[in-house]
Amino acid sequence: MDRPKIIELLNRDMEDEHGAIIQYLGHAYAIGEGETACEIEAIAREEMRHLDWLAEAITDLGGEPSFKRGMMDMTGQTVSEWMQANIGLENGAIAQYREHIRLIDDPKIKRLLMRILSDEESHQRDFKHFAEKTLREKMADKRGNATGTTAENLSWGIKHEYTVILQYLLQSYAAKNEETRKELQDQAINEMQHMGWLAEKMIDKKGFPHLEHGKIEQTLEHNKMLKADIELEHKVADKYDQSAIQSTESDVKELFKKLSAHERYHAEVFKDLLE
Repeated sequence: MDRPKIIELLNRDMEDEHGAIIQYLGHAYAIGEGETACEIEAIAREEMRHLDWLAEAITDLGGEPSFKRGMMDMTGQTVSEWMQANIGLENGAIAQYREHIRLIDDPKIKRLLMRILSDEESHQRDFKHFAEKTLREKMADKRGNATGTTAENLSWGIKHEYTVILQYLLQSYAAKNEETRKELQDQAINEMQHMGWLAEKMIDKKGFPHLEHGKIEQTLEHNKMLKADIELEHKVADKYDQSAIQSTESDVKELFKKLSAHERYHAEVFKDLLE
């Protein structure tokens, strides 16, 4: 199989990993704090690791990683039915990885896909267990329909954080400087943590965390990219400061203050990377 076709197949896998991450996080946030939510978030982190491995492989082959969001199944009226949808997603991933392993003759890529496949087979078993557990324990959807300034500010933050996770990952795979690549990936991980905090706070306030991203900045020239990131981090910090001022609830206020401090730290880190 020629290189462009391998890149095409790996990008399809990467897009579906992206979809799985968001589907699983959406379910974890919706059922609130607890052991099962933590275990589902851990599976989402494993899918994130798969996405990273695939992106690295695509980059090594001279391709450009795709950050489109692939297959998702957000159907189901109960938490147990959500877990059944997750089983279905894993079944599709298992079948696709097996097919790609059969088609691709590059031994290094085959080895990577076999490693990912073993995780997907484990995830499938986990979700079968969760389907039984959530039915037995009558776990419920804890999302609400709260509106108002707090919900709007939390929603804005979730969308921003999701967007920059993808943006910083894209930039990291294009970076020629190893220090820049590492820092961008570290900040992407931190932004993912932010998205989780915001989504969990939205649930706590009886809101509905919509996991959708905005436009991803495509500039990849080193200094121009970093200058745009620095400007963005300061604007976002200002927005979080404003959100903290607007909030009348101490826990929400403290969250926005913490996020603002983190974003200003990111800006300083990016300044140090300028050449």
